[in-house]
Amino acid sequence: MRINVSFSMPLAALTNARIFSWSFLPGALSTLTAELMTWKASARPSARAVRETLAAIAAALGLPPAPAARGADPRFVGGHPIAGAETAGVEHARADLFQGAVWYLTPHEQSGGLLYERLHRFVRDVGARPVAVDAATHDRLVAVFSHLPHVLANVLASQAAARLSEHGEALRQVGPSFRDMTRVAGANTAMWSDIYRSNAAAIVEEIRGFRRELDEVERRLAEGEVEDWNDRAREDRRALLEAGAAEGPVHELRLTVPNRPGIVAQVALELGRAGVNIVDMALAPASDMRTGAMSLWIAGDAQAQRASELISGLGFPVGSE
Repeated sequence: MRINVSFSMPLAALTNARIFSWSFLPGALSTLTAELMTWKASARPSARAVRETLAAIAAALGLPPAPAARGADPRFVGGHPIAGAETAGVEHARADLFQGAVWYLTPHEQSGGLLYERLHRFVRDVGARPVAVDAATHDRLVAVFSHLPHVLANVLASQAAARLSEHGEALRQVGPSFRDMTRVAGANTAMWSDIYRSNAAAIVEEIRGFRRELDEVERRLAEGEVEDWNDRAREDRRALLEAGAAEGPVHELRLTVPNRPGIVAQVALELGRAGVNIVDMALAPASDMRTGAMSLWIAGDAQAQRASELISGLGFPVGSE
């Protein structure tokens, strides 16, 4: 049985490639872990050594050293852990890197159900929170939450540097707010150049939205109407930080689904679009292999009720415990 595992930014920072997605055979993960431990123990492995080691692992498994085929390949599930920092390289590795982090999974219509279940469980086992979204939604989300902040940090750092140079002042004389907002400016050019190009359409859309917001701020400043704007920003930030903080009790939902490609992805994406997170899942095919039992664990009374309604809307009766 092959287990599809998708590595994104943390691994890409080592290899100068944006995304690696491979199907690992049982035992392969321990092989990769051993290799990573070897890299960590060494003084400073070269990028070439890292790429060659990864290629050797893929070759030993009979897998391509480049990103896995997308499209109709049932083994492919895109993935993006929202974790890491502006630093790069194994010398910055942390055991708690994925603890509590959201890990987006983007199954397509032909993604295999059992493989998706195993990938979902793997993500949970490393401490992350798997969240299913379609690829287009993922691109829009990361454009505003990840990519736009990097764009703005770059612009602000360059604009401030130009102003500071006019007065001969040093960077150490700026305030902590500036340091916080420009922490990611100029991060890993090899990786971020690829990110900017690959998600350019979504990033440009967010830049346009940001420009409209700045125009509104300019108008408010000209008219002195700044209190409501500032208060709203504080409330918006609080809402973002508190989202999902108190999930509540976990409910098990049981349903029977036809055994056909993409059915698990259909359910996961339906819940993901509604903001319902699957804490855990389990699949068990029937003896005739025509249907299968799916168990989903959902946190929170309201979330579980919403999940039940959504799944029933897909035509799958739901039982609960």
